[in-house]
Amino acid sequence: MSYTKANYVDGNERADGMYFLRETLGCENLGVTVVDVDAGWAGMEHDHGDGDHEEVYYLADGDVTLVVDDESVAMDPGDAVRVDPESDRRLHAEAASTLVVAGAP
Repeated sequence: MSYTKANYVDGNERADGMYFLRETLGCENLGVTVVDVDAGWAGMEHDHGDGDHEEVYYLADGDVTLVVDDESVAMDPGDAVRVDPESDRRLHAEAASTLVVAGAP
């Protein structure tokens, strides 16, 4: 088959509001996560230096701050931010928000 289709809620919900779609879509080299959260939600600080895994955060709706290496990056709907693998990152939703996170080595 040349494509795979899934709704994000069919993904593996590994944390509240975080739906991982890599396995559901059968991706071999790309991670895709939908983050659909309420106001006040905060993600854990992490990096992907060990796997040389860069990420792009795209805000579909809401109001989110992405903290990269202790620098706050305010995001508006339609904004996309790329983060280096070695950089620490964490998310905080100021309002109910939906993001798409894509990452690959």
